[in-house]
Amino acid sequence: MTIVLQKGRYRARQSTLAQDIIKAQSLRARAFGCDDRDALDARSVHILVEEVGSGEVRCCFRMLLLPSTKIGQSYSAQFYDLSALQTYDGLLVEMGRFCIDPEVKNDPDVLRIAWGAMTAFVDTHEVALMFGCSSFVGTDPTPYLGSFSMLANKHLAPEHLRPRQKAADTFCFDLISTAKQRSERVMPSLLRTYLMMGGWVSDHAVIDRQMNTMHVFTGVEVCKIPEARKRLLRAVVG
Repeated sequence: MTIVLQKGRYRARQSTLAQDIIKAQSLRARAFGCDDRDALDARSVHILVEEVGSGEVRCCFRMLLLPSTKIGQSYSAQFYDLSALQTYDGLLVEMGRFCIDPEVKNDPDVLRIAWGAMTAFVDTHEVALMFGCSSFVGTDPTPYLGSFSMLANKHLAPEHLRPRQKAADTFCFDLISTAKQRSERVMPSLLRTYLMMGGWVSDHAVIDRQMNTMHVFTGVEVCKIPEARKRLLRAVVG
């Protein structure tokens, strides 16, 4: 167990201890509305953001370090053909299961500490590529057509890195009609932050009926994060 940083009423620490994994799973169950655990929990480093006084876990996510040749062992590889990333130069990390306690979801300090902890982890391990699945609530793509269209037009992964279809239940962005392309854009806050860091996405969403979500593969090449954004993130770490 290692404290990554502490500011104000919150601290972030990383752990692989069984009791901390259970705490993370408990928060995920409350945030996601379902029991959420898998074999990757034991292989990952878990980041927990806690209140300093009470020790209550208010945010958590997990980081799975992988060489590019092992990307097929990631959570995302269950849903996407990631063969284009198997020769990526550098260490990869899959960031997953990000959630915030509903009681403090509007406290900006929680998200700030979480991103600071993520930045410290990426810098410490000299990660070259961050990736994961960005989730949209529900399994009906209709409310998100404007968002999906914007992603397709401005934020698709480079062709040589682009994930291909693997899951049976998907929604392809090229199916969006011209009339729907300018509809309301509803974007998950986590994905919005990735895009501000220069992130890119797959050309389709995977429909996960078990989790009641649709998700898009998201990648962030660390070397391409704008310098101003890097300074902001590292300022949190201090």
